[in-house]
Amino acid sequence: MASAHAIPSLDEEFEFTAESKRKLFIGIGAGVALVAIGAYLLASGAGSHGHEAHAAGAHEAGEGGHHAYKWTNRLWANVWLNAIYFTGASVVGMFFMSYNYLAQAGWSVAFKRIPEAMPAYLPIMGVVVIATFFIAGHDLFHWTHPGLYDKASPEFDPIINGKKGFLNTPFYIGRIVAYFGLWYFLWRMLRNFSLQEDLYGGTEYYEKSIKFGTAFLLVFGVTSSTSAWDFVMSIDTHWFSTMFGWYTLASWHVTGLAIITLTVVTLKERGYMQWVNESHLHDLGKFMFAFSIFWTYVWFAQFMLIYYANLPEETIYYRERFSGYGGIYKAPFFINIFLNFVFPFLVLMTRDAKRTLIFLKIAAWGIIIGHYFDFYTNIMPGTVGEHGGFGPMEFGMILIFASGFVWSLYSQLAKANLVPKNHPMLEEALHHDI
Repeated sequence: MASAHAIPSLDEEFEFTAESKRKLFIGIGAGVALVAIGAYLLASGAGSHGHEAHAAGAHEAGEGGHHAYKWTNRLWANVWLNAIYFTGASVVGMFFMSYNYLAQAGWSVAFKRIPEAMPAYLPIMGVVVIATFFIAGHDLFHWTHPGLYDKASPEFDPIINGKKGFLNTPFYIGRIVAYFGLWYFLWRMLRNFSLQEDLYGGTEYYEKSIKFGTAFLLVFGVTSSTSAWDFVMSIDTHWFSTMFGWYTLASWHVTGLAIITLTVVTLKERGYMQWVNESHLHDLGKFMFAFSIFWTYVWFAQFMLIYYANLPEETIYYRERFSGYGGIYKAPFFINIFLNFVFPFLVLMTRDAKRTLIFLKIAAWGIIIGHYFDFYTNIMPGTVGEHGGFGPMEFGMILIFASGFVWSLYSQLAKANLVPKNHPMLEEALHHDI
């Protein structure tokens, strides 16, 4: 029986070893080297790409519109892409904790330290996002150019001018600061309650956690959508989708679930968290399976409605990704669908697969890589257009951000007992059996 497993100890500390740190340093160093190689290759070939990123008459997709392409655009677009991807991966740890608190769920207590550790990366991502906007905002976001709002200017754009109440730099920066500030503050409160609960027990900190978790869900219910508009949808300034907030949340959420699952499996393989049983793994597998389908539902609903309406101002978004820019985004577009729906659907369909470590790892890696492609196809066409691609810069940037994320995650895991010893639902979690 799954519930009859022996629990070796409720005092287990994660050790962030010197060997792990060394590997992450090597990862960051290799990433920096690859970005430098990619930058050199792009800069040395930049002379042949001095033309405008869009052909005459092409749809303005936010990458500078009337402004000439520079090779540094691809550098900053990669920084932005990875920052937004890992912002979502981080904040979903808080999202997962919060809805489990609100539901008073017991099963997830067995590994709650993992999602609890993920949002520690948010301050770094906040700094990167704001710095990138100040350094390269004009190159990545077409709406930042003042001529678009000047009726006397040849660049005047009545559509973008109509959005200036929302899309203006002071309000934009204010919103970004509010997102990261609120998310991080509420996470710090939950994290502190969790650590205090370890020391003093009782139900006081659990009840406070439910209140602050609920507050986060209310905040995130709004900011998950508005941040998606700001971070991604505003790149293609003319285009909009009323489903885009849900779409981005679904992508972030299933990415976070895959990271949680992969971390649980990795720790189990290293001898930690032996109290996590097959039933816990089964539920994590069901979460990944279910929300992969949910993401696909939102993806298809958005695509189908736009396809069926056949309005040029909406369909251009998919036209660019299907056949625009020489078709360079067609492969990532279909890789996205395969890795985020077909692959996890087939891998996780059976009960046994959800209880088998290797299948969970394969599915989680597929989802993590797949949703990188999801954000890639959403961000790159509007920022670099026909100059996109996969090269040393892309792989290097992923290495840098991913190594930093793992470093942050492991650092937090090492700061607290891996079992929340005094959690009121702990007994239920340890005997979870489905």
